[in-house]
Amino acid sequence: MLFIFDMGGVLTTSAAIHRDIAGVLGITNEDFLKYCGCPAGDLSVSESAASSDLLSLLSNGKITAQQFWHEFSIRSGRHTETDWWRMLFHPERNEPVYDIVRRLRDHNRVVCGTNTIESHYDSHLSRGDYAVFDQVYASHQMGVSKPNVRFWKIILQSENVAPAAAFFVDDRKENCEAAASLGITVHQFKDEKELTAVLSGLGTV
Repeated sequence: MLFIFDMGGVLTTSAAIHRDIAGVLGITNEDFLKYCGCPAGDLSVSESAASSDLLSLLSNGKITAQQFWHEFSIRSGRHTETDWWRMLFHPERNEPVYDIVRRLRDHNRVVCGTNTIESHYDSHLSRGDYAVFDQVYASHQMGVSKPNVRFWKIILQSENVAPAAAFFVDDRKENCEAAASLGITVHQFKDEKELTAVLSGLGTV
């Protein structure tokens, strides 16, 4: 079986540092989201809003961090040359979940399927956070982000695996629902104990 794990919110703490960035820039979180062009302050990646939503463009690899901050500076009137996505990103590892992944890899292929941006991807890479996986599928390299179903279709095609032979773990309900619509078995992550119980029921850990 192929196991697909999300990163932020599952193996590490959340990558949502927008409030921290807003604080450094001296603006409200609402204003930060407004300048990013997020529809109704929604942080979820939206294909339909990709022409104006800087976070979608960044997550889908359509713009670089430098281009993000250049456009953000124009929109907000607050000039910055610092990549705050990288500077303020200090995720903590959930070691019990790392142990689960290691045990799964004894008899299964385990990959990471993550919505991320180049700044965060490079940080995880330098810290060795991805080393536990057989492969990493990152949205900014794939050109598409969860919950767009093309995200999982790319992974399944690359791994040559049918949806029924895949198991997906993510902390976000909308991502689990999208994966399930393809016939993938899903688990919405709450904590490692619940995940272990589910996997034990499958006879995999």
